[in-house]
Parts: sequence; structure tokens; C-alpha cells
Amino acid sequence: MASLFSDFGFMWYWKELNKVEFMKFKELLILEILQMGLKQISWTEVKNASREDLAILLVKYCEGKQAWDTTFKVLQKISRHDLTERATGEIAAHANIYRAHLKKKLTRDCSRKFSISIQNFFQDEYDHLENLLIPKVTEEKPQLVFLKGIAGIGKTILLKNLMIVWSEGLVFQNKFSYIFYFCCQDVKQLKTTSLTELISREWPSSSAPIEEILSQPEKLLFIIDSLEGMEWDFTKQESELCDNCLEKQPVNVLLSSLLKKKILPESSLLISATFETFEELKDWIEYTNVRTITGFKESNIKMYFHSLFQDRNRALEAFSFVRENEQLFTLCQAPVICCMVATCLKNEIEKGKDPVSICRRTTSLYTTHIFNLFIPPNVQYPSKKSQDQLQGLCFLAVEGMWTDISVFSEETLRRNGILDSDIPTLLDIGILEQSRESQNSYIFFHPSVQEFCAAMFYLLQTHMNHPSPDVLHVEKLLFSFLKEVNTQWIFLGRFIFGLLNELEHEKLEAFFGYQLSQQLKQELFEWLELLLDPEVKVNTMKFFYCLFEMEEEVFVQSAMNCREEIDVVAKDYYDFIVAAYCLNHGSALRDLSISTQNVLNEKLNQRYMENLLMLWHNICSVFARNKDIHILQMKDTIFNEPVFQILYNYLKNSSCILEVLVANDVSFLCDKYLFFDLIQSYNLELLDLSGTFLSHSDVVILCNILNKAEYKIQELELANCSLSEQSWKYISDVLCQNKTLRHLDISSNDLKDEGLKVLCKALTLPDSVLLTLSVKACFITTVGCQYLAEVLRNNHKLMFLTLSENKLEDSGVKLLCDAIKHPRCQLAQLDLEACELTGACCEDLASTFTQCKTLGWINLVKNALDFNGLVVLCKALKQKTSNLKELRLRITDFDNKSQTFLLSEEKGNKFLNIENDE
Repeated sequence: MASLFSDFGFMWYWKELNKVEFMKFKELLILEILQMGLKQISWTEVKNASREDLAILLVKYCEGKQAWDTTFKVLQKISRHDLTERATGEIAAHANIYRAHLKKKLTRDCSRKFSISIQNFFQDEYDHLENLLIPKVTEEKPQLVFLKGIAGIGKTILLKNLMIVWSEGLVFQNKFSYIFYFCCQDVKQLKTTSLTELISREWPSSSAPIEEILSQPEKLLFIIDSLEGMEWDFTKQESELCDNCLEKQPVNVLLSSLLKKKILPESSLLISATFETFEELKDWIEYTNVRTITGFKESNIKMYFHSLFQDRNRALEAFSFVRENEQLFTLCQAPVICCMVATCLKNEIEKGKDPVSICRRTTSLYTTHIFNLFIPPNVQYPSKKSQDQLQGLCFLAVEGMWTDISVFSEETLRRNGILDSDIPTLLDIGILEQSRESQNSYIFFHPSVQEFCAAMFYLLQTHMNHPSPDVLHVEKLLFSFLKEVNTQWIFLGRFIFGLLNELEHEKLEAFFGYQLSQQLKQELFEWLELLLDPEVKVNTMKFFYCLFEMEEEVFVQSAMNCREEIDVVAKDYYDFIVAAYCLNHGSALRDLSISTQNVLNEKLNQRYMENLLMLWHNICSVFARNKDIHILQMKDTIFNEPVFQILYNYLKNSSCILEVLVANDVSFLCDKYLFFDLIQSYNLELLDLSGTFLSHSDVVILCNILNKAEYKIQELELANCSLSEQSWKYISDVLCQNKTLRHLDISSNDLKDEGLKVLCKALTLPDSVLLTLSVKACFITTVGCQYLAEVLRNNHKLMFLTLSENKLEDSGVKLLCDAIKHPRCQLAQLDLEACELTGACCEDLASTFTQCKTLGWINLVKNALDFNGLVVLCKALKQKTSNLKELRLRITDFDNKSQTFLLSEEKGNKFLNIENDE
């Protein structure tokens, strides 16, 4: 719909031409069009076109920039330089007005969050983003850059400061005329809107030059921040998205249309989200680049302290205090928290107090900072008015958390006890800000502050005291937090636990002037019993952070002993601190999963690595305290020699009897001999090495272990291990010699028909004991089906066979079906998903339904079966002699006629399982 605005843009200037000039314009225009090779436009069309019709024609066959450039060129040829100069001047004037407005607004916003200007702190990031959004290739095309990072790391602060330096002309020179910023948390409050309305809301006056702004979409950059704050519908087809800038749409549809390049495809986009949201969206959005944001570096933190403290010695003292505390230093990587830490330290040092207590935990930083906002300097206690204002904010915050609202109207403030006369004060101290979306709406100066105030509500009140029925019991809140039902809640649960710490409890009582009830702590003790239920799945690291914030030994001990299954995902140094603290308090663990990604292999300063290894020692010491660990899972981890040596020593010296050992997507930067020694140390029932590279020598060692008579392995998972051609002989020997192995998964390896032939020789032996074989995505063809057919005819043990994502084709399935009908075959489940099958194989498959007495499950998803084939399958499924209990199909694999047929069949056939997802 950008063309509509381009039409209006042209017409502004064409209306200035008299009839003679306009005809001359059209004559020269057609020559330019022919030179561009646009033969779709004829002279007859141009000659007879009105000004409006000509604009529509030009935009229809030219790109926006090309259409404007051509118009300017022709205007100059007819000596109407005044029009081109006017257009250029007006465009520049409007752009300058917008830049000045943006700079003033954003500078004010940032100054409320930070005591000093921080725009120079992100220079490296500005340079990176400029390079990503202005590619060096000669052919310019719109870019879509994805910024990802943990919640609160500073993505929004970076983006807003990027816009400030753009407004000063320091980045994107001559690239973008306008940059528009939309925060998902804010704009979703609008419910429905149009792109023109969103842009107009950003303009300094009530009348934005929309036609001019959108006339050159290639000069636009849209920043869409905090994608995790919006619900995205991945099932929407392109046809359901919006291509009209004027048309009102649900906000998520409108933003989806921008992200999917349905609307203004020539514009560029810069979008931000958490790691989790990036994983959800990365296959849905066609981005050109990804950038990970890691927050403040050490130099940034040091710069901030020196800028805030006027006294250089005090600045060094405060920074050294932070640098020596790795927990605190990690927190300071988030710019807002760095500001809070520095400000709180400055206040405490100036008061002559010990700064250690305010840096005990994240919660203690927030209590100190928030209370300082309401207690003026040189005053010991807050006024009654300040107490009421903060309590009103707690009511407001918790309602917003439960209703997923972060932008509050004045009426909502009043309903929660905040008077109109309170608003200037709350704006002045910086705990509230005016919303970008409305002058009469307000937001907390940072989402974490809203979460902190919401947590305080539960210490001060019960949910029954809140006027909104949406505010629920703290137990429901904690389950929502730990189960990640409300993914936008980042700190809320841990703040509740943190405020229950004795020191923080005392701060609350001192501020509000009365003794708080101990009821909440008792309720949390009772709530812990619910965590004993193994069906209650919670995010382990969020649970750990809650306990870490509370720091109460008895409670942490009880909580840790409620969890027999723990999944540790340590993504940074602070995660290691928290995990080590919590794991040191439990002794009832049976199932431990550990993921450390690349943290243990980072090349950082020696002191940092020494501390990190000490934390790793503490985590691994869990094997010394927990005698009943039967399952150990290591995932997404890089092991160098000292790191694995620590784990090895604790495991070798523990009394744990591992039954299951998993090493998924693990990289060994050291010799694997210690790992294979571990394998031999335990009488494992399941060994899963999927995603871990195994060299040929590794396979030889592993198979020699598995061939030992005392080794009772039952399940072996070697999917995606980059197994070599030479590996299959050794694995075949295991199938011959190991009489306990029941399950083998070698999916996603370069097996091919030749390797399968080697394995099938072992599986056709009369004493073969394998029950399950998975060879998904192993490059097997019809030739390989010949070898599998021989196994099915001779092996009376094999019951489960997964062949999905292999090019078996109809001829291969015919061979399998003939073998399945053999009396000796005992196959119960057959997975043929995405095997390039057509309707021609359906007669063969249907015959197995009625002739094979054991076959009860077949998966045919992602195959090109036709209508006639489906009729054959469904007819066979209804036969009394059919033994099949489930036939899996996917509705989107078929045309409309077949879909209608399947849906009608599904109603009367309980054995037909039709998937609806894509």
C-alpha cells in the first residue's frame, strides 16, 4: 500500500504543472520508462492518463525510489527545478523536525533512568548495527536484523540510544530518513491500529506528513522491541496478513505484516527479543543477520562509575568493590542494574555506611533503590504520603502483572489508590514515566520495577484485599512463574522469595512502619510439598534463583529435598553461582541434567576462570552428597580437560549407581579416555550420546566396552554422531554379541544402504534380541528396503522400526509390506514419515492392516498420498480383520477434496489420527 502514498506524493508536485508542462512531462517520462526497459507501460496509457492515473501507473511498474528518482529527473528536464528543490527541502525539513523531537524525548527518557548520559557507552554496538543494516555489497536491499539477549540485559536501552545518535547524524548517514520505534509491550495495549496511526503517534505534532514519510519506504527503519511481549500467530497464511498502511488491524497482525515483509517490503527492520523468543520466531522470520547483546562490558561499568562519582578515589573504591564480587559484577552487565548499583553505593558511601548489605542479592538492590526514591536525603523515615504512594504502586503493579498490562491510564492509577496529585511526584522521582503511546498513560521506569512492586504487594496484602478479581493467590503466581506460563515475568517470583529474607523483611517493616505477617512464609513451606509431585514440572533455574534470593538455610534445604529431578541450564557466571548454592543444599536427587553451553570454555582472565572452576567443583560435589543419583544427563556443554577431570573425579569417588548416562550435543576438547572409563564404571541400562561427535577410534572403544559380557546395556542412542562408514561393522558386532541390547537409534548418520546391509546381517541371526531400530534420515533407499525385508521375514523380535525421512518410495514400501505379512514378522509400529510415498503404495499398506496380526501403528505424515489412496487406507482400516489401532496422517499434506474426506472419516473411525498442525 506504499504505492498509494507515492501517488499522493507525486501529485503534490504534478498539480503545479500546467497542461502544456504536464504533456511535456509525460513525453519525457515515456522515454525514461523505455530506457528502463519497462515495456509494460505504453505511450497510449501515459498520454491519456490523468495526474492520478499516471501516478498509479508509475508506481505499479516502478519501485518507490525508482519512481521518485524518475519523476525528479523529468521535472529537471522541463526546467521545474523549483519543484525538485521544494520537495527536497520539505523532506529534509520534516526529517529534521522529527530528529530534533526524537532526540529531546529519548534524552529525557534516558536521563530519568540514568544519572549520566550513557549514549557513548554503546559505540561498538552502534558500529556493528550500522554494518549489519548497511551491507557493503553494491546491491542495496532491505535488511532485517535480529537482536537477541537475556531479559533485562539492555536491549531497549541500546536501541533508544541508537536512535539518539542517529538523530545527531552520527550513524546511518543518508541511509534512513526516519526511524520509528514500537515496543510490543506498549503497542499491544492499542488492540487494533494501522501503521499510519502508529507512525503518527511518534510525530511531534498532531499532523504527520504521512504521504511524504512513506513515499520512500527504502529510507525507513522500523525498530520493533521486546517481541516476547506480543502473542504471535505462526499459523497465519500470507494472504491473512495486511498490505495496507491505512487499514486498521489487530496489533499482532499489523506487526506480523511488517516482520513478514508483507507491508512496506522495501523498509528495513531492527527487532529485539529474548533468546527463548528468538528460538520460537527464527524459522518464521526471514532475517538477514543476528546479533547477541551481552550488556555492559567491564570498561562500560568502570566508565559509568567514574562518570557518576565526582571523586575519583571513591569511584575506584566503588568499582573495585563491584569488580571483586563476581555476582555483583555480573548483575552490572545490565545497564539499569549497573545504574542502581552505582547509585546505591554512592549514597551509602556518602552516608558513611557499609555498602556490603545493599549488594547481598538482587532483591536488596531493589529495596534500597526504591526506598531511597521515596525517602529524601537527610531524612530517616518516609512520610505517610510516601508510604501510601508506594503501596498504591504495589496494587497497580500486581494488577498489571496478572492482566499483562504495563501501560496504565489515570483511571487505573486512581482505582489502585494513586491520586492525580501523586502523579507529578512519581514522575519527578523517576519511578513512573509517561507512556510513549499516550500523555495520559504511565509506565514503570523499568519492567523489573513493576515486578518488584508486585512482589511487595504479597508481603503487604493478600490477593483478597485487591479490588481486581484478576489478582490471584501467591501460590498460583509462583506456579505461573516457575512453569513459565507468563513468560514476560522475569524476576517476580524471585523477588517474593527475596523479600522474605530477614534483612529485607526488616527493611519493609521499617519503611511501612508496621510488623509484617509471617503467614506468607508458612504458606510457602506448605507450597513446597506440592513440588514433591514428579508431575509438577517447573523451570529449575527460576526455582534456584528464588531460593538464592531468599538465602534461608532451613527453607532452601527443605525446598531442595522436594526435588528429585533437577535440570540445570547455566548460561553465565551468575547462573553458576546460583546453581552451586542450591545444589549444595540437597541430598534427595535422583535425576540430574546439566547444561553449561560454552561458559566453562570461555577465554577470560585467570581469576575469573579460577572462580568459575571453583563453582564447577561445588556443582559436581552434588555426587558426594546425593547417593541415589541414577540418571545423569550432560547437554550442550563443551568439556576441556580440567573441567571434565573435575566431573570425572567426583563421579569416580561417589557411591552413585548410574543407570542412565546421557551426553547430548557435548564437545570434548580433551581425550575421551576418561569418559569411556566412566562408561565402564557403571552397569548402565541406557547410554545416549546423540549429537556428540564420535570418531572411528571412539566407536571402536565404545563397541569393545559394549561387547563385554558384564555390560548389560539395553538402550543405545547414537543419533547424529557423525559415524563413519567403518563404524557399522563394529556396531554390527555389538548386535551379534550383546544379548541385552533392546533399543538402537542411529538416526541422522551417513548409514546408507551399504551400512544398513552390514547391520541387517546381524539382525537376521536367529538369536538377535533387538526390539527397536531407528534409522531416521540415514539416506536409505529402495535397495536398503530389500535388506530390511529380509530382517522382517526372519527376525521374530523386532517390534518397532523407524524409517522416516528416507527416500524409500513406493517400491521400497512394497518390499517392506510383503515382509511384514510374513507369519514370523512381529512388527508392531512402523514410522514412514516423509519417505516420498504416493498413493501407489496404499494398496500394499492396506493389505498389511488385515494380514499382519501384530502391526498396530503406522505413521504416514508428510507423504504425497492422493485421494484414491486415502480411500483405500480408510476402507481397510474399517475392516473387522484390521488390527491397526492408529494410522497417523497430517491434514495439510492433502488437497481440499482429500481433507474433506479425511475429516468425515475421522468422525467415525477412532483409529484414524489426523494432525492439524503444519
